[in-house]
Order: sequence, then structure tokens, then C-alpha cells
Amino acid sequence: MAEKAVDTKKVSPRQRLLAAADELFYNEGVHAVGIDRVIEKAGVAKGSLYYNFGGKDDLIREYLLGRHAAWTARIDGALTETQDPGERILLVFDVLETLFSDPGYRGCSFMNAVAEAPVGGPELRAAANFRSWLHELFGQLVAALDVRNTQELTDQLVILYDGAVTAAQMDNSPQAAATAKTLAAMVVAYSLSENRVA
Repeated sequence: MAEKAVDTKKVSPRQRLLAAADELFYNEGVHAVGIDRVIEKAGVAKGSLYYNFGGKDDLIREYLLGRHAAWTARIDGALTETQDPGERILLVFDVLETLFSDPGYRGCSFMNAVAEAPVGGPELRAAANFRSWLHELFGQLVAALDVRNTQELTDQLVILYDGAVTAAQMDNSPQAAATAKTLAAMVVAYSLSENRVA
């Protein structure tokens, strides 16, 4: 007896709203896009939004949580490629280069959302969580190196990451990631040599 085919096209209203919000919010801006456009693109009834999210603020929060989770998974996946501490740091910049080369790249979703966030908006908390994760990521990668100045090196790598993201968006330059990677390799090498001199 043949197995019954599963309808893979069946997507919940919640998933459709999130997919529509992800596309519209990222490409056009969180506050530039009205909730009616998201509902229309998702092809759901207006009540679905309030049933699943309670309002636009909740949808914004979930959109940014989804972006955070996707980026974390992408970085974590890349870091499995090697156990070498120095190479793992540089891999983060390789992942950035792939991201920047995507024709749909429109900058950091967190930076973009915070730029238009009202005081107390959900974007601020989501961005703060993302920034904590980013500092912890580089902090953990640096902790695996044999260096004295772990906090200083962590801060330098975060600034290189931020500079690459900003240059890629503002200058439309995917090359920014490779430049940041070169500088990251230099500051890591310097920190390691400084440790040896001590």
C-alpha cells in the first residue's frame, strides 16, 4: 500500500506571518512597513496576527529573535570546521564575507531596527541580547587562546566585526569582511607574541 503524501505546502498562519515580516522588515524597515502589509503578504486574516503575536511589537520581537537564532546557527555551523582557536576566530569573518556577498544583503537587521526604534521599543532589548551574544562569542573564542589580554582582544575583534558590517552596508563592499579578517589575524598574532614575550 502506497504511503499517503504529506502536504509540505501547509504552513501555519504564525509561520506565514513570520516569513512575511522577515522579508518586509529586513528589506524595507521595521517601522516603514505597516502591519496591514505584513498581513496581506502572509495571506492571513487580521485576527491571526493578534491571536499569534498580540500586536506589531511582538511580531518585531519574534522577527529579531528569528534573525538572531539563524545567525547563531550559521556561526556555530562554521565553527565546527576546525578546533584550532585562531582559525575559529577568523572563520567568523569568512561567514561575514559569505553574508555580504549575498545580493539580498541590506545590512545588520539589529543595527537597522535600532536606528528606527522608539524609546522602550522591542528592538532595543533584542539588539542588546544580540550584542551580548556577540561579545560572548568572541570572548569564548579568545579564551581558547593562550593570551594575557583576553578582554582587550575580545573588544578589538568585536570592533573589527562591527566595522566590517558597517562598511559592507554603507560602502556596498563585500570585501570589508576580508579586510577585517586580515586585521583580526594581525591582532591575534600580536596578542600571542605579546604573551610569549612575557
